[in-house]
Amino acid sequence: MAQVFLGMSGGVDSSAAAVLLQAQGYAVSGLHLSLLSGLPLPADRLPDDGSDARAVASLLGLPFYDMDLSPEFRATVIDYFIREYEAGRTPNPCVFCNRRIKFGAMWDAARKLGADYLATGHYAKIRQDPATGRHLLCRGADRSKDQSYFLCRLTQEQLSRTLFPLGDLEKTAVRALAEAHGLINAQKRDSQDICFVPDGDYARFMEDFTGKHYPAGDFLDVGGKKVGTHSGAVRYTIGQRKGLGLAMGAPVYVCAKDMQANTVTVGPESELFDTIVYANEVNWIAIPELKGPLRVTARTRYHQTEQPATVYPAGPDSFRLEFDQPQRAPTPGQAVVLYQGDVVLGGGTITQVAKG
Repeated sequence: MAQVFLGMSGGVDSSAAAVLLQAQGYAVSGLHLSLLSGLPLPADRLPDDGSDARAVASLLGLPFYDMDLSPEFRATVIDYFIREYEAGRTPNPCVFCNRRIKFGAMWDAARKLGADYLATGHYAKIRQDPATGRHLLCRGADRSKDQSYFLCRLTQEQLSRTLFPLGDLEKTAVRALAEAHGLINAQKRDSQDICFVPDGDYARFMEDFTGKHYPAGDFLDVGGKKVGTHSGAVRYTIGQRKGLGLAMGAPVYVCAKDMQANTVTVGPESELFDTIVYANEVNWIAIPELKGPLRVTARTRYHQTEQPATVYPAGPDSFRLEFDQPQRAPTPGQAVVLYQGDVVLGGGTITQVAKG
């Protein structure tokens, strides 16, 4: 009987995944990761201590392990997150964490315990291409919950030993399944924020974690004229409108940041639209490499409908993506993910954008 170690967060998704895996005949063990020990979190937003996951595992008769990977999480995800923001980019820590921690360090821990497979409660699918033998990452059946965007950095090796039991289910069916099995978290609210910034104030977290103070600087208009004072360039993201505190007679948005000069440039929304996106750190999934132009659909943020585009090779680890229509605020540091139908072709990290 294949041994499956299931990452259990304490939420309904991973708990329902446990029920499905048992029904499919796997020997299932629960594995809860403690990642946030010692981090400066708000007193009223402390991390899940694993008690819900442990209770579900007990109810289902699963062996249960709690593993503290906080040092690895700090050394990889947190350091990356802060480094990117300080460089003026907008990182996506969940994409980075999935490859390095959840499907990297967690697999290493599970393998030592005898795992044949690792499973999670992600809404995505994995299938194998009969023509090439490659493992394909596909969108989940529930388009509103599909998490393939966050999984775009998974390697062929990682996909080959991963199970996503919820891939064919809608969220309503997952909750109904949990209710039917008496799981305590059947109606537990989904988490929406970055796990280590539960209140959304990432600049506060960065200052508390590093001991630094990010100083005020100048707001500039697109012509380079000072129009106000900002409270630290790391606090602003491309496309942001709210919280600028500027009265300029018309709405303005963050269009650019210069971290060395500590300036934030604002302008009309029309300045935010770009047609060309360059990406590096590319991870190809459905193909071994990009040899020529391909028609794709793509998204540059999670909550975005894929848009038609053409991707071109731009080096061994990079590509150039030209959208058919200008896109609003594609942002350096964010993931750009390419699709062909429901299949994830691959993804990379945005390095720069251009109007075309």
